[in-house]
Amino acid sequence: MKKAYIVFGLSVAALMISLFVRSGSLRGQEKPSQNSRLAVVWTSGDPEVANRVCFMYTDNAKKQKWFDEVTLIVWGPSARLLAGDKDLQAKIKGMLDDGVKIQACLACTDSYGVTEQLRKMGIEVKYMGKPFTDLIQQNWHVLTF
Repeated sequence: MKKAYIVFGLSVAALMISLFVRSGSLRGQEKPSQNSRLAVVWTSGDPEVANRVCFMYTDNAKKQKWFDEVTLIVWGPSARLLAGDKDLQAKIKGMLDDGVKIQACLACTDSYGVTEQLRKMGIEVKYMGKPFTDLIQQNWHVLTF
């Protein structure tokens, strides 16, 4: 099982480096290319994934201006995790304050019974199938955790 985590971690690291290079961050470019957009899909129910990778990268992508637009999509087990974790909720508030757009899948939040709780955090909760498809078809960069 540890080998799978190592391979996954290396794959994520390689993808992040690729995104940095394409966005110009490793070439010394401070401003993202015109209309650069990132959608981060957070599906993991593991708090360590949220804290150590997903939230750190998502928030910095916005604060450091690596992308013009940054959207975090809460989908699947991450909705249940977020509803029960005050530390993650505080980080979500910080990301919202930093200008990250945060959305959650209504089908998922309803299935976990957390829809209203996520809405009270300022998260836009709606069915995500079509909106996510639109992001892909509009050539957004997509990163999944």
